[in-house]
Amino acid sequence: MNPTSSLIDRAGLDRDRVGKLITRGLEGADDGELFLEYKQSEVLAFDNGRLKTATYDTNQGFGLRAVKDEAVGYAHASDVSEAAIARAADAVRAVKGGHSGNYAEAPARTNRKLYSDDNPLAAPGFDAKVKLLESIDAYARGKDARVRQVTASIAASWQVVEIVRPDGATYRDIRPLVRVNVSVVAGQGERQEVGSFGYGGREGYQQFIVTKRWENAVDEAVRQALINLDSVPAPAGEMDVVLGPGWPGVMLHEAVGHGLEGDFNRKKSSAFAGLMGQQVAAQGVTVVDDGTMSSRRGSLSIDDEGTATNRTVLIEDGILVGYMQDRQNARLMNMQPTGNGRRESHAHVPMPRMTNTYMLAGGRDPAEILASVKNGIYAVNFGGGQVDITSGKYVFQVTEAYKIENGKLGAPLKGAMLIGNGPTDLHRISMVGNDLELDTGIGTCGKNGQGVPVGVGQPTLRMDKITVGGTG
Repeated sequence: MNPTSSLIDRAGLDRDRVGKLITRGLEGADDGELFLEYKQSEVLAFDNGRLKTATYDTNQGFGLRAVKDEAVGYAHASDVSEAAIARAADAVRAVKGGHSGNYAEAPARTNRKLYSDDNPLAAPGFDAKVKLLESIDAYARGKDARVRQVTASIAASWQVVEIVRPDGATYRDIRPLVRVNVSVVAGQGERQEVGSFGYGGREGYQQFIVTKRWENAVDEAVRQALINLDSVPAPAGEMDVVLGPGWPGVMLHEAVGHGLEGDFNRKKSSAFAGLMGQQVAAQGVTVVDDGTMSSRRGSLSIDDEGTATNRTVLIEDGILVGYMQDRQNARLMNMQPTGNGRRESHAHVPMPRMTNTYMLAGGRDPAEILASVKNGIYAVNFGGGQVDITSGKYVFQVTEAYKIENGKLGAPLKGAMLIGNGPTDLHRISMVGNDLELDTGIGTCGKNGQGVPVGVGQPTLRMDKITVGGTG
């Protein structure tokens, strides 16, 4: 596909006739658009010394949306044809009933273009990618005799989106995405433990297949697995917790970030609903969502409604100052869109979603933070978790943790869980480190059945009196 060609032109559609169909479908609505998508993706996975999976896929389609007050009419198809768009226009008209809306102004234009037109799937070739996975496998097995199993994968996609509004305004974005993952199983006697590491971002393969980068990923995965072989059962009870920088920000993303999305607050189903301007976190805590950073996994030039992404301050020095908004919820709440209207694909409606959400650095040295804890745990890496948006309650699995005794790191722990309430525990942050890190480019966020790439991050944090679930 020629990256400079319009998706409407590529499909052989007449732009004027398509425009009339969009106008017909959205007549009397408050807002809406035609969203077109073209996407190529591939996954290669190496497992147990051999190529296990090699898939390549091409998808295309459109979604037509009409918004009337709180109601949404949506129709989508993989057949990008005038007849299919005409059927979609008839389908979404039903949502307006007798409503006669004041159609919203189009999003403001932006000159920002975060990514080039280059397709990351084009190079290197298939054989070179297989050889890369073979090299990762061999390097991992040679690291330590206790390494019993290695799984490595590389995945990439190249997405082109085009948003067309009834007034003819058209917005376009090109979005590359690459991810490399390594997982190892190490064993000693009958005991086996897992370690894993991944990295990625919105660039071509060239930045990610440099030998030093994948060797670092293998080193980290093996290190985690070997440390876990020596782990002891985690203690249980209320104790002080130090969270490491970077990926542990996934807890902030889940336990706090979702609660700051516009739809949950408009419907008053978020624990943060009605708290704008109030103290919702300890002083010194500032949280932002920033979709404008080049190459980051959660970054976009524009969101999936055509709004330019932003750096949105959500919590400033502990005060709630902002929500993440798409166009519909922003209008209904009399606020401005923030460029957070996102969708998984043309088959999904947009909704308020995070991009790269992180806590800003404070002034404390990480060593000082660790030294301040007499009895607690240091949580370095996280696995899965569950959060209730309405209550704010969360449970997170910690995949790498250590006991802290009298300010010093002790034995690695197995089976640690953090249990708490996001809005409550924001007030339990007593020390914020000066070592802000963003994650390595591996996050995918789920909401209402849709998954989108995101970024997380934070500095080292001390949280007081957190409930730890353990096995010891």
